[in-house]
Amino acid sequence: MISLKKEIIFKTARSSGPGGQNVNKTETMVEGIFNIDDSALLTEVQKELIKKNLIKKINKDGNLTVRSQSERTQLANKEKVIEKMQKLLSHALIVKKIRKTTLPTKGSKEKRINQKKEKGILKVTRRKIKNDEA
Repeated sequence: MISLKKEIIFKTARSSGPGGQNVNKTETMVEGIFNIDDSALLTEVQKELIKKNLIKKINKDGNLTVRSQSERTQLANKEKVIEKMQKLLSHALIVKKIRKTTLPTKGSKEKRINQKKEKGILKVTRRKIKNDEA
């Protein structure tokens, strides 16, 4: 996939969570915003496919938003945002194969019946033999 870096708008903010005194004065959390409708990288078919597959992750303005605050530096979080976004988009562009329903084959039916007969014979051999002589 072509690099999305040029089409992503990055915003920074202060990260939450542990990090000591440095976390209170640096903006290491990065949020990447990618507008699907304005993208020059994607075709109309791809845009529709992404909108359909990522419907819960796209807001009403058509923006896909990804955040990262797991790394300690802004640059590392920026790379993480790009990586996450590329992974999301590439998975959304995969067209799933439609399963064609088929009937069981003659051989598979015979095999199933034979297995059932063998199981029945096994159960019959486990039964106690009634003694009619007494």
